Order: sequence, then structure tokens, then C-alpha cells
Amino acid sequence: MSRKIAALEAWFGFPLFERHARGLRLSSQGSALLPELQSAFEQMLNVADRARAQHTVIRLKAPTCAMRWLVPRLLEVEREQPDLQIALTTTTDHNVNFKTESYDAAIVFGTHMSAGDLLFEEALTPVLSPLRAGAGLGSLTFLHPTRDKTDWSLWLAKQDEPGVVMHKNQHFDTMDLAITAAIQGLGVAIADETLVEEDIRAGRLVRPFATSIKTGASYRLVLREAPGTENGLAAFRACLLNRG
Repeated sequence: MSRKIAALEAWFGFPLFERHARGLRLSSQGSALLPELQSAFEQMLNVADRARAQHTVIRLKAPTCAMRWLVPRLLEVEREQPDLQIALTTTTDHNVNFKTESYDAAIVFGTHMSAGDLLFEEALTPVLSPLRAGAGLGSLTFLHPTRDKTDWSLWLAKQDEPGVVMHKNQHFDTMDLAITAAIQGLGVAIADETLVEEDIRAGRLVRPFATSIKTGASYRLVLREAPGTENGLAAFRACLLNRG
């Protein structure tokens, strides 16, 4: 401690303490300096406390198939709640286990789910690039969001389109990849109408059919704990659900 005091006195250029047999006592210069230093340290502590409070981090897990819907809403969260920082982890996993995973919130996808808040229900419809809009459905390459043909088979079974055969097929690991391929003109994708809303609005995709079919699956927001102002989850939930 004596070395630190000596270093401070050398830096200031005058003694901060008077040395006595029974210890130290502030010098006149040290006494004059003390209130200023106390005020400066209090300001530093206040700034540090505000900085910690302004960076509430929410660890969010979300499936890659939801990114087209989620990213614009994360931008809204950033604009409306600048004190929130969203640490996003994308995955092909459609569920979350808060007991073993260190997330604060998650977007989950599946059937027969009731936990959390409903974001939207899956409703499938064909989409393709405007450049391919004039082609007949049977002449196009069918773009599948999975390694099987379940989604396309489900949609075709509900339509008055007899004789349509999926001669040419391309399979992808995620719906987002299938949608991207459709935008590039590779073929016609079967996609969730909510996920492609912005692409249709921007003219990157068109819907050759007005009909869509609900699959029974849905996207939902689930939270580790009850939403509150102190953990930022209430503000995050309100933004994501568009509840200002």
C-alpha cells in the first residue's frame, strides 16, 4: 500500500498524507483533493452501472426455417429496444430443453404444441420466380424443403390438379434453402405463406395458386422464465408479438 501511495504522490507532485508515528493523516492538499476524487469515483461507478443495465442480453434459439420471418422482427426489436441485445443461435433443431440448454427464449416448431405464445400457423403454398410464372406446374422442378416429398404431396392431394406428376425434383435440408432456390429460378417451391410474405411483396416470388393448406404445425415463442422488465423478456416478447 505504501508503494501505491508513494506512486500517487509522485504523480500528483505533492504529498497526500502526513506521516506520524501512529499512522497517516491527510495533508492539506490531500484533504482538498478528496471530495473531487470521491465525486469522480462515484461518477465512474454510476456510468458502469448504467452500462451494465443498458446491455441486457437475451439468448435466443431459433430454427433456420424461421429466419425469413425472424430477422425483420429482430431489426424492429433493435430499433424499439436499443438496450436489448439478442444473442441468436440458429439450428435445425425445432425444440428446446431449458433444463439442459442455456437459452433465455426459443422459437419452436411442431404439431400439437400449446406452450408459450403462438407466432403463426404453418400454411403451405407453391411459390416461384416471376420469370417462371408462365410455366405449367408439371413442367417445373419441384423444390422440396426436406429429403422426402411430404409437403408437396400434402398440397397436391388437396388441389383440383389431376395428373400432376413430380417428374423433376430437388431436395434441400431446410425450407429457407428451397425458397432461395425458387427465387433464383430453379423451380417451384412449397413454402409457408408467412415466411415468404416479404419475398412476394418485394416481387422476388409469386404465388401461382391462391390456395394454401394448414399442416397442423405452428411456430411458437417459449421463455425460460416469466417475462419481466428486469430480464428484458417482457419487452422482447411484446416486440416479437407486435404488442407495443
